[in-house]
Amino acid sequence: MALKKNPTVNDVEQSATLQKAKQLFKNDPGLRKENKILTTFSIEPSFKRELENLFMDMGLGWAAGIRFALKEFSKKYSNNT
Repeated sequence: MALKKNPTVNDVEQSATLQKAKQLFKNDPGLRKENKILTTFSIEPSFKRELENLFMDMGLGWAAGIRFALKEFSKKYSNNT
C-alpha cells in the first residue's frame, strides 16, 4: 500500500505551478502575457505558396511569417499618418 505524502505549506507555496498561476491571475496587466486570437482570411493558393516560400527562406513558419509581415506593415504605415 502506498503512503500519501502530505505536502508542507512551504512546499505548496514554492510549487512552480502555483507560482505560475499566481503570476497569471495577478491584476497587474504589465506582468501578464497577452493571448493570441485566431483570425481567418482568404488568399489565392499560388500567392500562399509564394508567401510560404518567402517565409521559409526567412526561417519562419506560416503563422510567424504572417505576424511578422503584419507588424512590418503596421510599422511602415503607422508613421505616415
